[in-house]
Amino acid sequence: MTASAAELAEAYFTAWQERDFTRLRSLLADEVSFAGPLATIEGADECVAGLEGMAQVLDKIEVKERLADGPSVITWFDLHTTIAEPAPTANWMRVEDGLISEIRVAFDPRGILAARG
Repeated sequence: MTASAAELAEAYFTAWQERDFTRLRSLLADEVSFAGPLATIEGADECVAGLEGMAQVLDKIEVKERLADGPSVITWFDLHTTIAEPAPTANWMRVEDGLISEIRVAFDPRGILAARG
């Protein structure tokens, strides 16, 4: 049975927060594309590497709302890091053939960028 887009989004955020990068990789299509204020990435392995890097400063993900419409999911959450104030964040995902194929993220990165110097 194939997971719904909302279930895949929940599994993605759980795996990222738990730093289970093997599980996280299994949710991504090989050709996944990621675009956000800190990076634009093509490919699942590169995407996982980027999320591993961000996990070094990740404290927690506080999901406020998740809305799904067919293959698309938007998750609104507060991104808590160890280096900056929480950043309200919107994450849009598209699911194709039971895997996450596109990820777009929007948040104000100034606190994180300032802390990283």
